[in-house]
Amino acid sequence: MDKKARIEKLYHDAYEKDIFNGTWLYAEDGKIVTKGALGFRDFDDSLPMREDTLFQLASITKQFTAAAVMLLVREGRLSLEDTVTKFYPELPYPNVTIRNLLTHTGGIPETYDYNMILRTYQKEHRILGSDGVILFLSEEDVKPCFAPGERFEYTNGGYNLLAEIISQVAGVPFEKFLKENVFEPAGMYHTGIYHIWSEGIPHDNLARNMVQVDGKHIHVTDSEDADVVAFDNLNGDDYVYTDIFDMFTWDRALREEKVLTMAEQDIMYTPGRLNDNSAAGEGEHGDGYAFGWGIQSDPVFGRIASHGGGMPGLSTWFQHFVDSDRVMVIMNCRESEDVRANFSLWKAIRAIITDQEPEPVNRIEDIVKDPDTSGWAAFCGKYEHPEEGDFLLDEVFEKDGALFAKAINDGEEIEFRLYPIGENEFGRKNAWTSFKFKDGAAEYDEKTCRKL
Repeated sequence: MDKKARIEKLYHDAYEKDIFNGTWLYAEDGKIVTKGALGFRDFDDSLPMREDTLFQLASITKQFTAAAVMLLVREGRLSLEDTVTKFYPELPYPNVTIRNLLTHTGGIPETYDYNMILRTYQKEHRILGSDGVILFLSEEDVKPCFAPGERFEYTNGGYNLLAEIISQVAGVPFEKFLKENVFEPAGMYHTGIYHIWSEGIPHDNLARNMVQVDGKHIHVTDSEDADVVAFDNLNGDDYVYTDIFDMFTWDRALREEKVLTMAEQDIMYTPGRLNDNSAAGEGEHGDGYAFGWGIQSDPVFGRIASHGGGMPGLSTWFQHFVDSDRVMVIMNCRESEDVRANFSLWKAIRAIITDQEPEPVNRIEDIVKDPDTSGWAAFCGKYEHPEEGDFLLDEVFEKDGALFAKAINDGEEIEFRLYPIGENEFGRKNAWTSFKFKDGAAEYDEKTCRKL
């Protein structure tokens, strides 16, 4: 298989279909097989994308926070079994350990996002940091969602706490500790933590995250997602910026033990265990969620450690083959309205790098079935809301020869087209939700809603 040609064709096809705008790199045995850049790094197409363009990593950042923890454990300044209250006795989490925070098993709630950080930004136009999270959680006595180890629940809040603990134990700002102890020893000289809304954009070679509204790409802060600015000063879960070459350097640094020993990495690649001894995040994150990595055991390639990142207008992916020398980096800074198209691209890329035949990259329009529209009238009408939920189908109707729906999404009414993708089955363009109509009801998201 000519992986270079196959991968590059996929990206060019995706770019032509408005699915991809960014950079990529794939390497085997320490040699780059393919790399590239397509599109633009700004919303008005004046700055062409470069291979060394810096991207916000979003949640891929978590593996660097975990690495910092492991360095402090090595020095004896931190233990994985230390509790949060050892460092912040005012917090109502007496039995939550560092290990719990790393594996999302501590029950730390995310409620501070909207109850404090967002509210402060909207009312006072102040951008708070992770230290503000500590203050809020203690003053408001925000209780845990569940007992430590009871279940897995992905939370950015736990990694915000880790960043503050690292800073307290190390005696230096989190940004400085990562720069001097992780990035520089690894040779990642173009990588850093930036808070661009409060500190300014470091240089113009930074990819701007762009969302799509009414078919046009606009900067994220010009959209309804402008509240992402409110979270810009947090640390630990996000806000590392880097390029594909430095991520390749990170892959090599892990293999060459420049920052962490293999023994330390083995600990990081071991999924957390719940109280019932099941793996934390199993299924959702492969074999389970470890220290800032989702872990998959492949019969051919061994352990594969991966993590993605997502923010409005941004998607990133880093896949590190632990036991076989392969690595994939994907960075995309323009939102595509078609969720299935995005997934089909990533699925095809992952197929090629594991020596499998990829399926085509398809938009939802490409998989639409030729429907028998004569039955559509039976689907139209108002639908009941039998239970609470973030997304509730409200009405189905025909318009301009197509089928549309209205739904209540997080308390607001939205309208979208329904695309026929199977027998009496329809999909949305900007979500995975599919709707199956039968016997006077609509089935979606494990709900059954009867037509009124």
